Amino acid sequence: MPNPFSLEGRTALITGSSQGIGFSLARGLAAAGAAVILNGRDTTKLEAAKATLEAEGHRIKTAAFDVTHGPAVREAIDRIEREIGPIDILVNNAGIQRRAPLQDFAQETWAELMRTNLDSVFLVGQAVARHMIQRGRGKIINVCSVQSELARPGIAPYAASKGALKMLTKGMCTDWAPFGLQVNGLAPGYFETELTKPLVEDETFTAWLKGRTPARRWGTVEELNGAAVFLASAASDFVNGHILYVDGGITSCL
Repeated sequence: MPNPFSLEGRTALITGSSQGIGFSLARGLAAAGAAVILNGRDTTKLEAAKATLEAEGHRIKTAAFDVTHGPAVREAIDRIEREIGPIDILVNNAGIQRRAPLQDFAQETWAELMRTNLDSVFLVGQAVARHMIQRGRGKIINVCSVQSELARPGIAPYAASKGALKMLTKGMCTDWAPFGLQVNGLAPGYFETELTKPLVEDETFTAWLKGRTPARRWGTVEELNGAAVFLASAASDFVNGHILYVDGGITSCL
């Protein structure tokens, strides 16, 4: 029987993939056989990421566009479909974090966070899904978070954006599953990345995290790749509207 986890012959677009979790997911999907399109706004970072993955033998393209700008998104997706080929897999990974006490959180910062973490998923998801619907198949993976379920002091707006993303994922499934699409969420716990380095180096926070997480450690970004390959492959063809937590057990216990 063919390997249900193989992504050979598939093309994946991953937003926010020049570094961090998005870059690791690009490497993981490429290793499973997919041709990968990296996305970001910084062309220098994109080209560096592309060069790294190509040196490992992967098939990589880049598409620089702002995922929060509707007209730019629609133009970019149409161009990819026309010039590169059908997008079989979409990973909505682009996101930001902003920390402040809720009573001091600026409205413009709230709007920035929602545009990046939530609006972008609607915009890119809709633009890609319109093409997928015509073909009668497609995989969409929205990168959620443990904050889709849990809150912590100082990040209430981020938790709100990721909680909304969880429900947008379920709504996308409800509307698009009849057309042959599978839409699921991949929800990381606490992972070591460039963005979390200050927290990793904070001994008090790391001690709290290890005590709170049954696995008693931070995750490494490579540990997300297997779950992403599953959700992107034929192995998950009857999995829809599901949020897959990869978190060392943190959402399972008090």
